[in-house]
Amino acid sequence: MQRDDMKPIEVHEEAALPAQSASSDEKVAMPVRTLLPQPTNDPNDPLNWSPLAKYSTYLTICFFTVLATFNSSNFTVAVQPLAAEFDQSTTRIGYLVCFNVLWLGVGNLVWVPLARAYGKRPVYLLSLLLLVGTNVWSYEAKSYGSLLPARIISGFAASSADATVPSLVADLFFVHERGHCMMIFHMALSIGFFLGPLICAYITQTVGWRWTCGLIAIAGGTTFLVGLVTIRETNYPARTPEAVKKPAEGFPPKHSLLQWMSLSHGYNKDVSFWKTFIRILSMAAYPPVLWTGVTVGTFVGWNIVVQLTSSQTFTKAPYRWKTGSLGLLSISGFIGAVLAFFLGGKLIDIIANRMTRANGGVRQPEFRLPAIIIPALVGPIGILIFGLTVSHHTMWVGPAFGYGMQGFGLTAVANVVVTYAVDGYHDLAGEALTVVFVIRNVIATVLALYTKNWQTATGVQNAFGEMVAIQYFVLLMAIPFYFYGKRIRQWTATFGPMNKLQREVEM
Repeated sequence: MQRDDMKPIEVHEEAALPAQSASSDEKVAMPVRTLLPQPTNDPNDPLNWSPLAKYSTYLTICFFTVLATFNSSNFTVAVQPLAAEFDQSTTRIGYLVCFNVLWLGVGNLVWVPLARAYGKRPVYLLSLLLLVGTNVWSYEAKSYGSLLPARIISGFAASSADATVPSLVADLFFVHERGHCMMIFHMALSIGFFLGPLICAYITQTVGWRWTCGLIAIAGGTTFLVGLVTIRETNYPARTPEAVKKPAEGFPPKHSLLQWMSLSHGYNKDVSFWKTFIRILSMAAYPPVLWTGVTVGTFVGWNIVVQLTSSQTFTKAPYRWKTGSLGLLSISGFIGAVLAFFLGGKLIDIIANRMTRANGGVRQPEFRLPAIIIPALVGPIGILIFGLTVSHHTMWVGPAFGYGMQGFGLTAVANVVVTYAVDGYHDLAGEALTVVFVIRNVIATVLALYTKNWQTATGVQNAFGEMVAIQYFVLLMAIPFYFYGKRIRQWTATFGPMNKLQREVEM
C-alpha cells in the first residue's frame, strides 16, 4: 500500500503539488504533470477508465442518491393527508420520516462493510431492488402498522447510495478533481432534499401520497436496469510502488462490457465484514471525522426542521396553502443548492491548489477549510430569517429567502467538510464517511422527533435562534482544525484504524 505523502497529484507548471498522509507533510520532489493517486498501467484500473466509463458509473449512482433523499423526504409534505387517512397524530406520522432518516444513516454500517468485502456493484444493485420492493410495499400499505416498517426498511435500502459514494469518488477520480466531483454528489443529495418535496407535494395533491412511493419504485426499477450496464466495479487492489512500476503487458487485457457485468470483480477474500464494521465504529474516535458528522448533521437536521415546520405552518391560518403550494417553497432551497454547486465545487479545488503552491507544494487537507467561510455565514442567517418570518407570519417571500440561504449553506458546507474528511483519511474514506453520515442522520432524527416540542416550549422565534447559535458554535470549530489539523491527524495515526494502516504501509 502506498502512502499519500508518497503519491503525486496533477500539477501546473509553476510547482509540483504533492500531498501528505495523516501522519506526514513531507515534501516530495516529482516531475511536472504527475497525478495523485498515481495510477498503474492496468487498463482496468478505475483511474485509467475513459471519462464515459467513469461518469456513467458515477452519475448512475448519483441518480440513486437522488432517489435515496427523495425517499427520505417524500412524506414531509404529506403529514396532514396521512394523519387523516390512518387516524394518527401528526407526531406519529412524523415517525414515518424520522425513522426512515435514521436508517438512511445507520444502514451505512451494513452496506459499507459489504461493499468493502464483496464489491460496490452488487451492493448497489441489491439495494436498488430492495428500494423498489419496499416502495411497492408502501404503496400497497393499508394500515399505519404496515407502512411504518416499509418506510424503515426503505431507508435502510436507500442508505447504500449515501456513505459509499465519497469512496466511489476516491476510487474514480484524482485529488485535484474531487472537490468538483463531490459537489455533484452533494447536488444529488440536495435535489432529493429540495425538489423531492416539491414533486411529492403536487403528486399528493393530485393523485394521493401513495403515488410518491410508486414514482420511486418505477424510477428505482429503471435505475436498476440501467445500472446493470453502466455501474462498473470500482474496488481495486492497493496501488503499491511495485504495481505502479509494472508495465502494461504485465496486466490482463481490458475487460469487455460483458466482463464488467460480473458481480464478482470486487470480492476480496482478505476483507472481513466484522473487522470492517469494528473499524468503522473506531473511526468515531477521530476528532475530524466526529466534527464533520456533527457539522453536516446540524445543517441536514435544520433542513428537516424547516420542512416539517413549513408543513405544519403554511397549511393553517393565516396561510392555508394547498399541499402543492407547500412544495413550491422547496424551490427556494433548490436555488440555493444550485448556487452552491456553481460557487462551491471548483472553488474548493482552486483555493486548496493555490494554498498548496503557496505552501511550497505541500498539500494539506486543511486547505479545504477556508472555503467554508461564505456558506458558514449565509446558511445560519437563512435559518434565522426563516424562523423570524414564520413566527411573525410575514409574507411567504421572507421564509422562502431564508430557506434559499439554508439550501446554499447546506450544500456548500457539507461539500467542504466531507471533502476535508476524505482528503484527511483517503484510504479509510468509506469508513470515515459512514461515521459522518450515521452521526448526521442521528442528529436529524432527534431534531425531527423533538422540534415540535422544542418550538412549543420556547416559541418558534427562540427555537430557531437557538438553532443558529448551535450552528455557529459547531462551525467555529473549523478554526482549531485549520490551525491544528495536522497535529490532530498525526495523533490519530497513533491509534485505531490509522495506526494499523501505518503498520501495513511500513511492512
